[in-house]
Amino acid sequence: MSDNHKLDQLAIDAIRVLTAESVQKAKSGHPGLAMGSAALAYELFANQMHYNPKNPAWINRDRFVLSAGHASMLLYALLYLFDYGLTLDDLKQFRQWDSKTPGHPEFGHTDGVEATTGPLGQGFSMAVGMAMAQAHMAARFNKPGYDLFDHFVYVLSGDGCMMEGITSEAASLAGTLKLGRLIVFYDDNEISIEGDTDVAFTEDVPARFAAYHWQVLEVADGNDRQAIAEAVAAAKADLTRPTLIVVKTKIGYGSPLAGQAKTHGEPLGEDNVAKTREMLGWPGREPFDVPAELLAYLKEKAASIAVSETAWQARYAAYQSAFPEAGGELERCLSLEVPDLLADPEFWSFSGSQATRATSGVCLNRLADRLPNLIGGSADLAPSTKTVLNGKPWFSAEQYDGSNIHFGVREHAMAAAANGIALYGGLRPFCATFFVFSDYLRGALRLSAIMKAPVIYVLTHDSIGVGEDGPTHEPIEHLAAIRAIPGITVFRPADGKETAAGYAYALQHQGPTCMVLTRQNLPTYEATGPDALKGGYILEDAADPDIILMASGSEVELIVKAAAALRGQGVSARVVSMPSMEIFEMQPDSWKEMVLPKGKRCRLAVEAGASMPWYRYVGLDGQVIGIDRFGASAPANTLFEKYGFTADRVAEAALALVKQA
Repeated sequence: MSDNHKLDQLAIDAIRVLTAESVQKAKSGHPGLAMGSAALAYELFANQMHYNPKNPAWINRDRFVLSAGHASMLLYALLYLFDYGLTLDDLKQFRQWDSKTPGHPEFGHTDGVEATTGPLGQGFSMAVGMAMAQAHMAARFNKPGYDLFDHFVYVLSGDGCMMEGITSEAASLAGTLKLGRLIVFYDDNEISIEGDTDVAFTEDVPARFAAYHWQVLEVADGNDRQAIAEAVAAAKADLTRPTLIVVKTKIGYGSPLAGQAKTHGEPLGEDNVAKTREMLGWPGREPFDVPAELLAYLKEKAASIAVSETAWQARYAAYQSAFPEAGGELERCLSLEVPDLLADPEFWSFSGSQATRATSGVCLNRLADRLPNLIGGSADLAPSTKTVLNGKPWFSAEQYDGSNIHFGVREHAMAAAANGIALYGGLRPFCATFFVFSDYLRGALRLSAIMKAPVIYVLTHDSIGVGEDGPTHEPIEHLAAIRAIPGITVFRPADGKETAAGYAYALQHQGPTCMVLTRQNLPTYEATGPDALKGGYILEDAADPDIILMASGSEVELIVKAAAALRGQGVSARVVSMPSMEIFEMQPDSWKEMVLPKGKRCRLAVEAGASMPWYRYVGLDGQVIGIDRFGASAPANTLFEKYGFTADRVAEAALALVKQA
């Protein structure tokens, strides 16, 4: 046995021992899958992947997404051993306050973590988005002899990922798109928290993926690195299909509890950690004692792997000289350059009566002319959500350079894939569906917020204005629900210029933005425009208003009309448009006091959704006209009248409040 072979095996055992020790020290964690898949993951990092630990953001690196995010110690051990900057002290602080090794991997928190994972299936689905991004960038920018984007996306998934519905959605999409540079390892250890997987999961997973048009390969022994290497070679040889490699492993391998469900999500126990060291013949006598010889070997190996970036950088420089026009556009994409929209009057030009879903479509197309990296689509609703980029090709297995994407009726996978596209770098993704179906994508939307992924969510048909489709399609609680998620900017514009403001904000903001848009037509107001970038502002005013009327979106029209009616009765009203509560709350106190003076307590808010979010602004003395029951099937105008959303009702309620004040 060669010294290198001995050191390779020692490295695999180091992953297992460090996992067991870190989980034990933290008194919580998931050692099982990490220990069982240690050989597989080591083979990838040591011999299969191209990356540079000193530049984890290198655009052409191979991506490794740990979809089974509960096995985070597997990834942390690899990042430590391969010189990404994690230290033994970081491993000792596993799952502790302010450590670099949180319980599940967090993008942007730990170098080398490609995506925040833990909710099962999300990593798999984000990796599909990364593979879509790779295919798009390669189709647009690769030239003969200059393959700038030729990397692979690797995923490690477990039984739980395979059970989740989002995985099925994403796998179906990946097979349709023939994403041949996507390689997924399925750690098939046949154990879940409740015991053997056959208590709830007996399907033929390989057959399912074959039906999705994936190449399916099998490795009978997860410790057989040669078989794993051969499977990777076969995967790379077939670029016409994504590949699923089913790897049979034993959960908790190397410990006395190997194969048992209790290794999934709890420490092994001090005695069993000690026995694990003995069973593996681990040379370290104390916890976290890693041989210096091993660290030196792996540091050298990581440095040799990093040379792949050096060669790529030379190729990139030559590309810039050979193709200056394409090179310049690529630079603009990679820098995520944003045009100066405030100095662009055409972007803000709207008139007449239009639905905000329509003005959103205008904005997207204006942006497509200004942003070479805008890409996105809808969950089979593009004609209704108005999200087609006119004149741009459609992304498909035959034309990866397309900017329009058919996501199919797969809302959850669509949002996760959009996250993956955003995480990939160089692209500005959007995705679209009806607002009521944001329920289907909420898990991925929440991850967008956690990761600060700048995905634009286009959510149309935003109220009972949907009309005849009835309560199943009429969002009621949804504005309150997405406003409740930290880190999400909700923008519900009143007209085209406010819609433009929402997109302008989204492009400058590091995080997800939800554009919540109407089906019904709305007027264009003279006073709207860039002030909407402050989230809330005075649309119409009076010298000393008797009441403040506030609304978002389509209900701004009602409060404008109500204010006019009140003037006829000798009552003065300030009209406040509030397209984004989140942005308004970010403004200085002076702005908020100017718009909503604390001394003006006579206030009325109007919004065709759950009333809850508005009480922070109307206070104990004010009132909210909202909807706190489900909708109904009828023409939109009938519903607005029956539910009390008329200018007369608003004026009547406002007048009553003024009389009480």
